[in-house]
Amino acid sequence: MQAWIDARKRHGLSHAQVQMARELGMNPNRLGKLDNHDQEPWKMPLRQYIQHLYFKRFGKEHPDAVVSIEEKICRDAAKKTQKREAKLLRKQTEALEAKESEVHHP
Repeated sequence: MQAWIDARKRHGLSHAQVQMARELGMNPNRLGKLDNHDQEPWKMPLRQYIQHLYFKRFGKEHPDAVVSIEEKICRDAAKKTQKREAKLLRKQTEALEAKESEVHHP
């Protein structure tokens, strides 16, 4: 995820453009090859190119819900913590049920 943050700063992309590039499966380390419209004038600027490809593939101008990289990291961490707690609770419940079944059926 840090690579996307660096790419956003390096190429001056918005949060929506970064999300579009991620959904398109682009590699953040290779965006420099695409953002070369100064030396190669036939190339489209990177921001426009990402939007063009996104529209071509998904048929819409921008994602329905734009989430910044930092916000996504926070959401993913919270989701991971929640899953970990649920797993721990499930294991504890199973252990208690196993002990109770041992006590009732020796």
